[in-house]
Amino acid sequence: MHRLDDEYEALRATVEEFARDVVAPVIGDYYERCEFPYDIVRRMGRMGLFGLPIPEEHGGMGGDYFALCLALEELARVDSSVAITLEAAVSLGAMPLHRYGTPEQKAEWLPRLASGEVLGAFGLTEPGGGSDVPGGMRTMAVLDGDEWVINGSKAFITNSGTDLTGFVAVAAITGRREREDGTTAPEISTIIVPSGTPGFTVSKKYSKVGWSASDTRELSFSDCRVPAANLLGERGRGYAQFLRTLDEGRVAIAALSVGLAQGCVDESLRYAKERHAFGVPIARYQAIQFKIADMETRAHTARLAYYHAAEKMLAGEPFKKEAAIAKLVASDAAMDNARDATQVFGGYGFMNEFPVGRFYRDAKILEIGEGTSEVQRILIARQLGLPA
Repeated sequence: MHRLDDEYEALRATVEEFARDVVAPVIGDYYERCEFPYDIVRRMGRMGLFGLPIPEEHGGMGGDYFALCLALEELARVDSSVAITLEAAVSLGAMPLHRYGTPEQKAEWLPRLASGEVLGAFGLTEPGGGSDVPGGMRTMAVLDGDEWVINGSKAFITNSGTDLTGFVAVAAITGRREREDGTTAPEISTIIVPSGTPGFTVSKKYSKVGWSASDTRELSFSDCRVPAANLLGERGRGYAQFLRTLDEGRVAIAALSVGLAQGCVDESLRYAKERHAFGVPIARYQAIQFKIADMETRAHTARLAYYHAAEKMLAGEPFKKEAAIAKLVASDAAMDNARDATQVFGGYGFMNEFPVGRFYRDAKILEIGEGTSEVQRILIARQLGLPA
């Protein structure tokens, strides 16, 4: 999948134009105000971006996950806040419902998710949990008659407190199961909690280093009651289901990372031709040329990695290792390119009014979210057969 066919290329070009003409001119102001860009998000909804991998029968575009990745890359070339809003809404919000929801749940939520009318969120990470999701989970859900009663908290949840947020799918311990060795392990299930449900509290937005125009919050649940029918997927399979979601999400985050890395190349090329030092454009200096060449090499290599992972995913082949490689390589490329682009810009690269300043602030989280770089290395090692 190294050459895009006409349909993919048309989508890529459309999103590229939207990002350049609609997002780029205004997103810096949203970013500095730490304000969610509702107008941009609604326009993305009208374009069908939130429904790219959702079947037409549920109001989507009937495309695939690679189409979503192409859109994420082009958006992230100019801004990662907008890109992560789309990624989380589709990968973490809509796709679990598409894969595991009941017909009733799909009918209620998918058309609105696909149109961007509402955003979905996924509540997995907890304040003390980090990468140890099963061992660190404390949120509990107890079945009381025909209702789940949820108590606990979640941290770093994207799209959880916007005016468009429709629900958060919450991972919670719903019991314990016995292992073969006689010990027990927590039974984790996923439950849909609509926004505004009594007992469900959304905290104020975090003050973040980057992704300042996206919505990220801590959530708490205190005797929060929802119908038993809000169980998403099979009871006790919530974590296993989310592992599949994470594998797909890593390909999407890799695409977003490539977009940021390529955006650094775009901005550095433009600036190097305009900026003069000692009487000539700095693009004439070999030190600058080598730096930009290295940046382009990283972006190109990372793009090939996520294309390969997506190709295996769409073919129905195992892709866990390839997804981890793509996420690791691409997030490294984003971080390295952001640093080098800032160096090319010199003092102006340290100013938030320039895109590379935002890129630098946005890049670090890509080595942390949806599995840290250390977790990716563990996954790659396990897939190679190395012992746990």
